Amino acid sequence: MLEPEIAGIICTHNRDYYLGAAIDSLLNQTCKNYEIIVVDNGCTDDTKTVVSARLAHSRLKYVYEPTLGLSTARNRGMQETQAPILAYLDDDAEASPGWLQTLLEAYNHNDKLAVAGGKVSLIWPEGHGQPYWMSDDLAGALGLFDLGDDVVYINSPNLTPRGLNYSIRRDFLESVGGFDTNLGRVGKKLLSNEELYMTEQALKKGWQVAYIPTALVAHNVSLERLEKQWFYRRSWWQGISEHYREEVGGRTGIGQLGRGGERFIRGIYKSLKNINNPARSFDNLLYAYGQIGYLTGVVKHLLKTKQ
Repeated sequence: MLEPEIAGIICTHNRDYYLGAAIDSLLNQTCKNYEIIVVDNGCTDDTKTVVSARLAHSRLKYVYEPTLGLSTARNRGMQETQAPILAYLDDDAEASPGWLQTLLEAYNHNDKLAVAGGKVSLIWPEGHGQPYWMSDDLAGALGLFDLGDDVVYINSPNLTPRGLNYSIRRDFLESVGGFDTNLGRVGKKLLSNEELYMTEQALKKGWQVAYIPTALVAHNVSLERLEKQWFYRRSWWQGISEHYREEVGGRTGIGQLGRGGERFIRGIYKSLKNINNPARSFDNLLYAYGQIGYLTGVVKHLLKTKQ
């Protein structure tokens, strides 16, 4: 059997409800030479049963990773395959039939391509749609990602492809030591920025990052994520993640307090200014709330360095 040209990797933690559809979408790819790896990241639900029902497919491999953390699981997925291209699909997402082939062709035609991802649409729960208080920008927190219908080479880390529709060249990933395990979701802790940080590393080292519009994935929106409380939690952890990204980049110091404080005040001001526009007001309130998380991380770091 030929070594796979690309591996579709699903890292999962207690999402058995969606997992079957995610796996099935990878089993039905048009790509000819690929494998699928499901990394069970400390699941306590029926994940193993869902995977076992499909293990008759020769492409599919199941591994158990007990150490919680999305970045840890992603690194384990890399270790379980020899494929030169790694394509990560979230456990609550569904890939279009041509997803892997489209990504593979992008890498085969560009030796400098380190990271690529594509357009993401949303699958709303039955009987639900986008709430009145949720802007299109905020829907991006649910995975919505659309930079248009043309290939875009990313020069700003803020435009990094979504982690639920994300691929990376193995050589590059190994050269930076894998995904940073201090970033990325860990259980209920909604840490993030691991893809953004990877884009920073790629651009710094002269690689390219691309948005490939025809690499299509749809993301299921759970009912939990239609509650404002989920967005508050996510914003808090986004702030924590932003501090850590500055820490590993050597950009820490007392000046962080001023930057975080200024952003907090600006967010509160804009939230009040747009009080008659619920979606825009909530966007800015979340921005301000995220700065509290950011400042919490800053203060903890400053206290630790003074000890």
